Amino acid sequence: AALPDRRTTRLRVSHAFHSPLMDPMLADFAQALSGITFHPPRIPLVSNLTGALVAPDTAEYWVRHVRETVRFADGIRTLTDHGVTRFLEIGPDGVLSALVQQSVADETLVVPVLRRDRPEESAALAALAQLFTVGVSVDWSALFSGTGARLVDVPTYPFQHHNYWPVGGYITGIGTGSGDVRAAGLAAADHPLLRAAVSLADSDDVVLSGRLSLATHPWLADHVVFGRVVVPGTAFVELAVRAGDEVGFGTLDDLTVSTPLVVPDTGAVQIQVRVAETDDAGRRAVTVYARPDDAAGDAPWTQHAAGVLSDEALRSEWTGAAQWPPAGAEAVETGELYDDLADAGLTYGPLFQGLRGVWRRGAEVFAEVALPAGTDAGGFGLHPALLDATLHAVAAAGGTGDPALPFSWEGVSLLASGATEVRARLVRRDDRDAVAVDLADADGRPVARVAALVVRPVTSEQLGGASAAADGALFRVDWTEIPETSAELPAVALVGADETLGGVVRDAVADVQSYADLDELAADVEGPVPGLVVAEVRAVGDTVAEDVDGRTHAVVARVLALVQAWVAEERFRGARLVVLTRGSAVVSAAVHGFVRSAAAEYPGRFAALDATDAGPDQLGAALRALAADEVDVAVRGDVVVAPRLVRAGGPGSVGVGVEWAGPG
Repeated sequence: AALPDRRTTRLRVSHAFHSPLMDPMLADFAQALSGITFHPPRIPLVSNLTGALVAPDTAEYWVRHVRETVRFADGIRTLTDHGVTRFLEIGPDGVLSALVQQSVADETLVVPVLRRDRPEESAALAALAQLFTVGVSVDWSALFSGTGARLVDVPTYPFQHHNYWPVGGYITGIGTGSGDVRAAGLAAADHPLLRAAVSLADSDDVVLSGRLSLATHPWLADHVVFGRVVVPGTAFVELAVRAGDEVGFGTLDDLTVSTPLVVPDTGAVQIQVRVAETDDAGRRAVTVYARPDDAAGDAPWTQHAAGVLSDEALRSEWTGAAQWPPAGAEAVETGELYDDLADAGLTYGPLFQGLRGVWRRGAEVFAEVALPAGTDAGGFGLHPALLDATLHAVAAAGGTGDPALPFSWEGVSLLASGATEVRARLVRRDDRDAVAVDLADADGRPVARVAALVVRPVTSEQLGGASAAADGALFRVDWTEIPETSAELPAVALVGADETLGGVVRDAVADVQSYADLDELAADVEGPVPGLVVAEVRAVGDTVAEDVDGRTHAVVARVLALVQAWVAEERFRGARLVVLTRGSAVVSAAVHGFVRSAAAEYPGRFAALDATDAGPDQLGAALRALAADEVDVAVRGDVVVAPRLVRAGGPGSVGVGVEWAGPG
């Protein structure tokens, strides 16, 4: 039939089944079936002939099936009535699946095995997989028989997982370095620790920024101090030198590490290196800051290191680096060095265990240091692990006693970049407790010079509070002034208030009704309960014992009774009970804490107001704030305040640093 208002498709079949056109063949069809023996089905079958469970085990049934109406919807209804929630269509397309979905609940799963527009093999496998994900048993061994596939163990605990994304990437399009920083108006820093650089518009200051984590810089995990991953002091030198290169000031005159930077086990820290404009002496100050990666935009930065850069080139004073091992030097045993350091609290992983040999000649200590094979030192001026491992020679040759970290650097000059193996000479200076360090490559050519390095002992207690960047910003509760709201103040019911408070409330609110207690309010059925019901609780003048504990317990007990009565009364369901306190700060704090707990359990039904010495204007503003869904407010002088979380230390804090042990 051609119906102009309906979309139709001509069926590509040889006969018009289920129609009168089949009548001429029914007798012949019955004769053909008479010689066939039928048996009841082993799997329950819902018939499209009857729409019910049947046993199609007679010839008469199949003759009727050719001619009579298809009761498809009735059959689907029978299946759903029997609890069927998963349907699999075995056919050339998904036509019947679409019809099933019109007759079942939304959560029912309907899957066609084949689709006309998809390859049969992939469509069938996708159907099996979809069924398997909802608990249908699939014989996978039969499916993969002869393919060589085998079972493998998978994690059984859903929260134990590993990331398989590329790491170490400040490379465009990889890891956390994805994207081109130039799109944000920045210049690429092209350094493994720093991502971007920008010159400030209103000064000659330059800021370089980056992000450190154990995911992007896993080698940091090889530098552990008292159980915490700490950015090595040599990395601050690397950051400062790279910042100096950005502005053409290649010598680090001095750098002091004020606060060690602890790297969190998860998450990351943002780092920022700032180079100030040139001062009158022709030098530029450099500072290194950090803060948690997930910190808010106004979160404070912690200063970790500060120093001065200059453009005066320094030369190495070591001229005998080509002769190796050095003549007249005695070898120093290093076999137990890293075990001894670990026992003292300094745990170094493979990247930092770079000492290959140590020699001593009088006041001079010589060392051969190399990064592990395959370590990529590209992009670094001098890899922090290589310079840090060089300093271990001091411990091997006599040490400093207690565990120590680099504290102060002077006269640092990088003469060659990208070294993976160096020879080192370390000389203790006579004028103070400092060590001069010269580095050369395997051919004796200068690599770097440190005029003076001072280390300071550090303890686990000092390190524990060293880094706000690692531990996250701390918060405290502060009573903050809240802006005046223009919300219209609803009618107010005043319960249990004395004449003084009643007069102030009537001056502040146009529509006020007074009641002796909640029972009287509940009994007033002439109108709805006002939106705000203010109940005063007082401690002053009570007959209970005059001790603070006694007054507090008595008042909180009365508030508990108020809350219980409020919840039990059906008429109060659409209103909000405001518990008002005046006087004792201790009693008020206890009451407000209790009311906040009740408000958490019954959102929108309770609030607290401390209105000591509040005038009509302040009380009206406080009630409007409560009507606008504040839960806890107080009047302090002429303003209305509410508790808010604020960052401890306040914006702009740079931290107090570590009180380093030892002299200096």
